[in-house]
Amino acid sequence: MPLSSERAESRWVKTLLTSSTRLRRAAGVRIPILTLIYTLGLSFSLWTAYQLRFDFAVPREFRFQMLMLVWWIIPLKLILLHAFRQFSGLLTFFSTPDLGRLLGALVASLAVILAVRFSSAYYAPPRSVIIADFTLSFLMLAAGRLALRLGRERFSSAAAKTNGTTRRVGIVGAGEVGASLARELLVKRNLGMLPVAFFDDDHHVWRSRMHGIPVAGPPEILLYTNAPRPKGNTSIFRNSLLQLFEAKRPNLGIQEVIIAMPSAPQKRIREVVNVLQKARIKFQTVPSLDQLATGKIKVSQLRPLEIQDLLGRDEVTLETENIRQLLAGKVVAVTGAGGSIGSELCRQIASFGPRQLLLIEQSEVQMFQVEQGLNELGHGGIIVPCVANILDRPRMEAIFTQYRPQVVFHAAAHKHVPMMERHPGEAIKNNTFGTLRTAELAIEFKVERFVLISTDKAINPTNVMGATKRLAEVSVQALNASRGGETKFMAVRFGNVLGSSGSVVPSFTKQIAAGGPVKVTHPDITRYFMTIPEAVSLVLQSATQGEGGEIFVLDMGNPIKILDLARQMIQLSGLEPEKDIEIEFTGLRPGEKLYEELSHGGENITPTLHPKIMRFVSSPASFQDLEPQLRELADRIHVAAPNELKLLLQKVIPEYQPFLN
Repeated sequence: MPLSSERAESRWVKTLLTSSTRLRRAAGVRIPILTLIYTLGLSFSLWTAYQLRFDFAVPREFRFQMLMLVWWIIPLKLILLHAFRQFSGLLTFFSTPDLGRLLGALVASLAVILAVRFSSAYYAPPRSVIIADFTLSFLMLAAGRLALRLGRERFSSAAAKTNGTTRRVGIVGAGEVGASLARELLVKRNLGMLPVAFFDDDHHVWRSRMHGIPVAGPPEILLYTNAPRPKGNTSIFRNSLLQLFEAKRPNLGIQEVIIAMPSAPQKRIREVVNVLQKARIKFQTVPSLDQLATGKIKVSQLRPLEIQDLLGRDEVTLETENIRQLLAGKVVAVTGAGGSIGSELCRQIASFGPRQLLLIEQSEVQMFQVEQGLNELGHGGIIVPCVANILDRPRMEAIFTQYRPQVVFHAAAHKHVPMMERHPGEAIKNNTFGTLRTAELAIEFKVERFVLISTDKAINPTNVMGATKRLAEVSVQALNASRGGETKFMAVRFGNVLGSSGSVVPSFTKQIAAGGPVKVTHPDITRYFMTIPEAVSLVLQSATQGEGGEIFVLDMGNPIKILDLARQMIQLSGLEPEKDIEIEFTGLRPGEKLYEELSHGGENITPTLHPKIMRFVSSPASFQDLEPQLRELADRIHVAAPNELKLLLQKVIPEYQPFLN
């Protein structure tokens, strides 16, 4: 072992020993103190129970009995309190689980004492004393622990007020998440935030209190709480609010608002954000429900609101049992595993318990990142990183030979539209022939299902990227019809995904951070958007429904104007469009559409069992007819000019309208 490693290990061992010594010392001090406190409290409750039973005139024989019984009743309760972990917790931290354990210890002692009483009245107190002692013991210990907690919180509150850095915050959402957040902020005053009001849409909770904090009303009153009383005619809504929340409204002095509604519809989130922006109040939000559910993220770990929070849709309901049957215990391969879609595919697939998950990616940097992420999620035992280029037939054949994948998700592709317009040969190689070669391997090795990740740009394409993905769809359908056999081929189309490396969101973020301008190609350009987790969830659901040869299209909701997206992102950064950040129109790029379409003219749309997935059925091309055209493309790919390659693509995909230089 290297010397530096030995020293590091020695320091680590020394630190561990020192920490354990300190823990033993702390326990050695705390346990005797707790024993003394509990003994005094329990003794006092037993004495009080006797006094109440005999109206504070305890006969002599019962006083003697009390002195004799205290020697076994108090030790019994102490032993049970220790068994129920009442000696290991910090006195000033008292919560509902602690209360339950305290009650459990005292109920157990009550059962033992009653059992002794029924077997021999001489060795136990009277029944009324037993019941009174149980009640007083519970109330006394619980009240003492609660008083210590309140004292700690009051002390920390006073300390926080003296440093002058505490911000007064409002919490939008008086549900479970909002209540948990308020509790954490009240306890952890080092966070520098003091909750002073809740805001909620539920009128049943208005004018009530949670953790001593008032529920002031709906978020909309933030527009009026600090405003002077209006004069003259006002809107009916505003008048009703003013009447509801008193003529003289308190100035809450809110400096910041935390949106604690992780399960609320995005439409309502947008409305709340609009209110806060008009009121010129800073805001943050809590982590998502998925993050909170893992237990690794706390509700107090706030983050800025992102455009995904406003443009995402309601949570997708999945038939997880079908997905589990498809993936559990099987070898699953994901090509393009380091990309935005590929990496999310890996994360979601891993949660369904495959026997092995093959990560096929040519970029070692992206491979390292997705591998580290999966290791942190606890999936290190099933993942197999495979650095490989899908066009490298011997390498891909070696992977299939060694691991024998049963399900393949093909996400590897070149997706950048302007870049592929300049280099159509690379798009054809990777998007079309890379798909075709991987699909042929799937047939050779009897893969059960092959799922091609496609795009809405493959519909009546006007750019090389879309045309090559459409040709990949056509090739896969033709293979399924002619040589599929044991392998079921299918494709899944969807639009832009928020936060992916090729989407406009990262570009706009950088442009806003640089002070602008934010560059939009056209004022009327629209796109469909989905979140990456939603798109991948529906891809997995589609994979369970395919019988071979289908193209599934995901419900992408309503198209969004890119100009509106840019304005919302500028506002989320605390700035004003045009005033603080200029928006510049650059003109449509080669191959770019104003809007995306949902289907080809010759495709029949049929519903599926899932409301957010549609199936497109069309007659597949003959692979025998397609093969000569593919061979011509392959022969010319390195020697033909870009325009010639685009025209060759058009021969195979007649609906493709190329942009020629």
